[in-house]
Amino acid sequence: MRVFVAEKPSLGRAIAAVLPGPQERHKTHILSGEGNVVVWCAGHLLAQCMPEDYNPAHEKWALEHLPIVPDDWRLKLAPKARELYNTIKRYVKQATVIVHAGDPDREGQWVVDAVLEQIGIGNTPVKRVLISDLNPPAVRKALRAMPDNAQYRGLRDAAVGRARADWLYGLNLTRLYTLKGRSAGLSGVLSVGRVQTPVLGLVVRRDREIADFQAHPFYAVEASVTADGADFTAQWRPGERAEPYLDPDGRVIDKAYAQSVATALTGQAGQVMAFARKPEKIPPPLPFSLPELQKLATKLKGLSPRRTLDLAQSLYEKHQLLTYPRSDCPYLPQDHHGEASEVREAIARTLGRDHHLAPLTDAVDLTRHGRCWNDSKVTAHHAIIPTTRALSSASLSPDEHFI
Repeated sequence: MRVFVAEKPSLGRAIAAVLPGPQERHKTHILSGEGNVVVWCAGHLLAQCMPEDYNPAHEKWALEHLPIVPDDWRLKLAPKARELYNTIKRYVKQATVIVHAGDPDREGQWVVDAVLEQIGIGNTPVKRVLISDLNPPAVRKALRAMPDNAQYRGLRDAAVGRARADWLYGLNLTRLYTLKGRSAGLSGVLSVGRVQTPVLGLVVRRDREIADFQAHPFYAVEASVTADGADFTAQWRPGERAEPYLDPDGRVIDKAYAQSVATALTGQAGQVMAFARKPEKIPPPLPFSLPELQKLATKLKGLSPRRTLDLAQSLYEKHQLLTYPRSDCPYLPQDHHGEASEVREAIARTLGRDHHLAPLTDAVDLTRHGRCWNDSKVTAHHAIIPTTRALSSASLSPDEHFI
């Protein structure tokens, strides 16, 4: 029996859709032909144990307990996870081969690895399938190349390290600051986090800079110059003699001094000391990573990063128009270039012939290999790109269509 363990139901259904034979669909799994079974998680089924799970005395917050550092890190079932966990356990215990189908990133690796480790699978071989596009042709292609899961141990370790760092930093310092706060008369919990606290500090620092900012005028001296029949504008750069009249950013803040410079220069002849003209090539931007997509969506439409991620996730899971969205990589593998014609056609059909981008889509040169096609720079997942699936834009919300 070959058992696929997917990170989420949508991925499990996408895998089952390309497996052979008749299928029996159940709430927590799909039985397919030729001895294939697809089961799934729903994100993390296991959560880290809390301090009181290791020692009941730690249920009470006390300074003398700190720092709390587990000797043997343990996981426990997350709320409402038992049914899915038991289904996975039942089938992987019968498996001759297990296929790890977590998302292609460190958390996706850990979601499934954690469940398999908790269950205990002995020497049953585990393969890894990396699926970044839920359309059937892409899923079939991924299933033809399934390396050993052991090759991705580093991703699993990175996720575990991140989770344990969050636990050690967050739980210990939250207790410490809360207890210290109470001794100073504060109530409630003072939450501290490995990421949240530095980010909060940056926000507070910037907010204080804005509140403390004192606007002041500064002055620039510009001249309209004619040389060899060409007109251009030159700007005076203050030298050492001007330092008493400059602010810390090197700008003139004394109006009278700036006026005196302008008066002294008016009508005077100057000399062009150097001139250069050179062509410059500006390459097109790389394909989107999630951070770049979020920044542009905020700039152009005011969408929050969370909203942009939700829209991209919907376009990936529900509509299957985008590849895996949680990518921090802006590069693409070379073998994806072979799908360029299909992707262009899908984009054109989804946008419609009346869309203002239609002429640009038709004009794309599919023979070019830009700098984005670079196998050596592709990480666990590649850039976010359109898939080969076409869908009427009427099926999309305005925000989905924008993304």
